[in-house]
Amino acid sequence: MNVDKEVDARGLNCPLPILRAKKALAELASGQIVRVLATDPGSLKDFQAFAKQTGNELVQQGENEDKVFEFYLKRK
Repeated sequence: MNVDKEVDARGLNCPLPILRAKKALAELASGQIVRVLATDPGSLKDFQAFAKQTGNELVQQGENEDKVFEFYLKRK
């Protein structure tokens, strides 16, 4: 997947990962993708809700071997 911007929000708790993602998305053009790394377990539900509320697409989410959550958001 082609990532246009990456946000490292590891170690941050809600709502900071969402706020950092929102700021990064604002800097992108429509259709571009931001990858967010987070360690807050609550971010799984937070990013799903954020995508629904903003209309941005949550293309993919998952957890890597280091217990870091990865979110790929496409700007609307």
